[in-house]
Amino acid sequence: MNPLVPLFVVLLLPIGAICTLLYTDTGIEPALFWAAVKTFAILFAVAGGISFAASRLAERSHG
Repeated sequence: MNPLVPLFVVLLLPIGAICTLLYTDTGIEPALFWAAVKTFAILFAVAGGISFAASRLAERSHG
């Protein structure tokens, strides 16, 4: 199992709770909420790409 999976779960639970609260709060502009969700998705994709590239470079240097 990838060692980042438990870290992802630990980070996703509070982020999910915060997003649920923001989504149900009537004082939050819906466009602001969706912009935050899109930003999180983009940053998650970039971090995943960097992690994948780093694991490939480490594998190549050891093998």
